[in-house]
Amino acid sequence: MYRYFFKRFIDILVGLIAFTCFWWVFLIVGYLVKTKLGSPVIFKQERPGKNGKIFTMYKFRSMTDAKDKDGKLLSDVERLPKFGKLLRSSSLDELPELWNVLKGEMSLVGPRPLMVRYLPRYSKEQKRRHNVLPGITGWAQVNGRNSISWNEKFKLDIEYVENYNFIMDMKIIILTLKKVFIREGIYQSEEVFMEEFKG
Repeated sequence: MYRYFFKRFIDILVGLIAFTCFWWVFLIVGYLVKTKLGSPVIFKQERPGKNGKIFTMYKFRSMTDAKDKDGKLLSDVERLPKFGKLLRSSSLDELPELWNVLKGEMSLVGPRPLMVRYLPRYSKEQKRRHNVLPGITGWAQVNGRNSISWNEKFKLDIEYVENYNFIMDMKIIILTLKKVFIREGIYQSEEVFMEEFKG
């Protein structure tokens, strides 16, 4: 019953409560992004959702558009200022994904939606992560986040797909709040958030 009804009900309920009670947080973060990083305030990117269906995911932008002398964008590391790092480490950049949750493209909890270009690189087992809606947070995020390997991450994603229930989702949400508060597992190294998945 939880998988087919209550999970979606909780997603909608929490999404509506968040927008209703914390609209001012969205405004403040949006204003700071606008003044410190420029426009557009919202970063949009296509990601694969349930069954690999492509959707547009929304986040607050965390990088600048800084370019080199030839007009080419600098590396991600060079375009990520202190404020952008703060947004990511606090997960405030993820707030607009609540709109994806309300639209039914994402859930509060589920495997994180990765890059579209990764789709042909998955093994048959790894593709099972797309059997459920992707989430704002997930089992892999509370068990290492960006500090674990891709193999470990996918193993945890599949473990979630096979076993998720109400208690597991509530545990993940509580652990997520804890890890965001202590900023644990954000960086895989000093230079990158997560290395490219090569397959």
